[in-house]
Amino acid sequence: MVVSKEISRLERSAVKLTVTVGKTDVKAQYDELLNSYGKSIQIKGFRKGKVPRDVLERKFGDALKGEALGRIMEKSLEELFQAEDFAAADRPLPYSTPSVKDEPKLDLASDLTFTVEYDVFPAVKVGTWKGLEVEAPAAAVAAEDIDRELEQLRERNAVVIDKDDAGKVAKTDVVTVSYAELAEDGSVVPGGERQDYVFTVGSGQNVFKFDDEIVGMKKDETKTFDKTYGADFPDPEFAGKTKKLRVTVTALKEKKLPALDDDLAQDISEKYKTLEDLKADVKSNLEKTLENKLRELKVNALLEKILETTTIDVPESMVRIELDSRWRQLARRFNANADQLMGILAASGKDYEGLMAEWRPDVEKALKSRLVVENLMKELDVKVEDADLEKEFETMAASMSVGVDEIKKHYERDDMKDYLREDIKERRLFDLVLAETKVKKGKKVKYLDLVAQNG
Repeated sequence: MVVSKEISRLERSAVKLTVTVGKTDVKAQYDELLNSYGKSIQIKGFRKGKVPRDVLERKFGDALKGEALGRIMEKSLEELFQAEDFAAADRPLPYSTPSVKDEPKLDLASDLTFTVEYDVFPAVKVGTWKGLEVEAPAAAVAAEDIDRELEQLRERNAVVIDKDDAGKVAKTDVVTVSYAELAEDGSVVPGGERQDYVFTVGSGQNVFKFDDEIVGMKKDETKTFDKTYGADFPDPEFAGKTKKLRVTVTALKEKKLPALDDDLAQDISEKYKTLEDLKADVKSNLEKTLENKLRELKVNALLEKILETTTIDVPESMVRIELDSRWRQLARRFNANADQLMGILAASGKDYEGLMAEWRPDVEKALKSRLVVENLMKELDVKVEDADLEKEFETMAASMSVGVDEIKKHYERDDMKDYLREDIKERRLFDLVLAETKVKKGKKVKYLDLVAQNG
């Protein structure tokens, strides 16, 4: 069917493919379509299946030629892309549909030549990855970090009890309140009222952030006050404004923290016999978290260095599908549809186009990093066998104090085993690459500041 093809490279890993289909095949495809319609179409004055060819062509000529043209191009492209001698590097990405340029006219007496453009998988030329130097901050788990974790364990194991009638609201108390936003005339602002809302004082987990204003109140006490919000307040509906609020405390409870002793350790888990056992485990977990964070920072810094000497022309369709994925994730996070999400953006002074432009540099860098990783995996022949997965299951089961079968059952769902295999491959790759990297000690950083970083 295809008598010739010509491929030329465009920017952003796109190609232009020019295809020529022989006139014999062009006419055969047209005749096949015409015969198909002739057997099924019904026109007044003719029996079904007996409509003369010339009548069909007079009545539906342009439409027939248009449909035949589409079929011929689709069939010829399918033939080309499935041919063994058509290079994999020239095949379109799954999410890049070939687009026709300068749509041709169908001439039954001539060969058909048409041109399409589409994106292909980008060529990756990984630059220098051996002998690079990266910097990692100097950090260690301190006594204050262990103490903070222990306090959080006390918080999670606290008992909440009613305060006596004379008790006053204090920070960390659990209060139930009924509140309302008031207009200038004292009436309740529609939608600004809430009954029996429960939160911990000091957490800021209330819309109007009136934690400080209710400290010192007693149960069944009502207080009306003005609250002014700074110009930099995150919610634009409140920023730079003053709200009149009425709050009634309807219930008041306080947290009783358990003593930091052997009994607490035993209550947390039967694997702890003493408080020292718990402290040792807390320290070990913090050190593992720190180790993982430092490795993440080194890997990210290393990828930044590699990208400086790496050539990758990321196709637009690849960027677009990643941007679309992030948009959907954002919608899920806000539990909103597209229109609602647009409204949320507008309220924060942004729009869809601006958000896409803001995300684009990070998306392109992430895609390039991923392509570098995949290319290095092939170059270094990094593999993960089934036996490696079994060892990983055993390690995970031991760290989580559950059975291996339970771990395996979890990873049988939704092809999660494949994700785990790729994760192990990636870890092995960076073990190899980091072994070839010089790590320079950077400035001292506190544990909490370091693990709070996103990068």
